[in-house]
Amino acid sequence: MQCEIIAIGTELLLGQIQDTNSSWLGENLALVGIDNYYQTKIGDNEQRIIEAIRLALTRSDAIICCGGLGPTQDDITRESIAKATETKLYLDEEVAKKIELMFSSRGRHMTPNNLKQAMIPEGGKAIDDQPGTAPGIILPVKNKVIYAVPGVPYELKQIMRSTIIPDLKKRSGSKTIIKSRTLRTWGHTESKLAELLET
Repeated sequence: MQCEIIAIGTELLLGQIQDTNSSWLGENLALVGIDNYYQTKIGDNEQRIIEAIRLALTRSDAIICCGGLGPTQDDITRESIAKATETKLYLDEEVAKKIELMFSSRGRHMTPNNLKQAMIPEGGKAIDDQPGTAPGIILPVKNKVIYAVPGVPYELKQIMRSTIIPDLKKRSGSKTIIKSRTLRTWGHTESKLAELLET
């Protein structure tokens, strides 16, 4: 099974933050035997995100979009997924209540733009494990699947461990892992080591 990673956020392209999420995802997909051949970084541009999702659907079995699920104007991942798959967004009332409860439990007033986080593409569902105000999303697309997770690393990791990795393992039916080994050397140049390894 092949899973593609699309990391979304202009701040990633500008070098304002490092994309540690993609590295973590690649490592953890390998641990459960899921191939990861492509990782893409895209700024907050709807057309480019749509194009990346459509391309990923032509070559991968699963896609993980990380980032862009918040309440602000540049958080456009869910809209882009809906347009890329030609589906509409609907308001998930349960998620809306959960978000409102998160605000009220902290003694804060929820502004209306937070309801954007409760919009889910039709045919998909919000992931129950919701550590922050933005839920993850699972959207089956024929025999493939798109996942969307928040870009906040601890939220992403929690959702991956609790829901997405088990779902990927179930879909793949594989019980293998992808192993790699690190050899540490000293005293040889890279070219000399390559020569030695060829013999």
